[in-house]
Amino acid sequence: MVALFRYHHALVDTLRKLSVVIPCLNAEATLGDQLEALTGQSWPGEWEVIIADNGSNDGSRALVERYRDRIPGLRVVDASDRRGQAHARNVGSAAATGDALLFVDADDQVAPGWLAAMAKALAEHEFVACRYDNEALNPAWVQRTHLNPQKDGVTRYDYPAFLPHAGGGGLGVRRRLHEKIGGFDESMPALEDTDYCWRLQLAGHELAFAPDAVVRIRHRHDPRSIFRQGVSYGKHNVLIYKKYQDRGMPRLGWLPGALRWTKLLVKTPLMILTQESRARWLWQLGWRIGRLEGCWKYKVVAP
Repeated sequence: MVALFRYHHALVDTLRKLSVVIPCLNAEATLGDQLEALTGQSWPGEWEVIIADNGSNDGSRALVERYRDRIPGLRVVDASDRRGQAHARNVGSAAATGDALLFVDADDQVAPGWLAAMAKALAEHEFVACRYDNEALNPAWVQRTHLNPQKDGVTRYDYPAFLPHAGGGGLGVRRRLHEKIGGFDESMPALEDTDYCWRLQLAGHELAFAPDAVVRIRHRHDPRSIFRQGVSYGKHNVLIYKKYQDRGMPRLGWLPGALRWTKLLVKTPLMILTQESRARWLWQLGWRIGRLEGCWKYKVVAP
């Protein structure tokens, strides 16, 4: 008991206050799950929750008010002047008063013990990523459609091979590091979290994995959204490729992309037979189309 007390005391001395930042845009349908999960979180120090509203016109703000007395330091800040998760996270971070920033998304759900586990990880590391659980909030066919690269460690970037990264809905960082690199790059329409992870690592800060801090993530279920996400990721992977060409990222030519197109087309007859395989095919098709769009828009060869 004495040892546990000393550990808690040392932890609070290292991090006196934590700030949970949640970007929000018309998230009424899912935000309640996240806020309800946060009501069950605790740790020995102070903490606050900041909802960075990116211009919602649904009932998101009214929903937050219902949790005002149940979550410490819960408040809404206006981030409606510019659309995008990068901007919302930056506005929320600027309003935060904690020694460390914890980023989660409005459509996910933190698991029990998440806050304490993130606090422990951030007492030992400056920059951490949590573990993702993609089973709790998704039907079985959706689980099989989407991979979970953040289950046993941080995500490895492999096209081309470069630095590891993690999803923005499960990051924790010491505030001074966030400010050191100027926060998230608001010029990035997507993959701002990958860019954020890379800029911190290139500035000399390792991305550590916190396996005991779990976030339950929610995948897209409808075909249109799955396809559109694939297009966006493909297109903006080309943008981030162009951005990091002069920072050590290996070069791509036409051949790798041509081989991936060939593989996708050859597998198409088999991939449209079941609901889950069709969803996987739609995402991959979107990703390939998005890369071609990105090559055209950003004037770079990386199909």
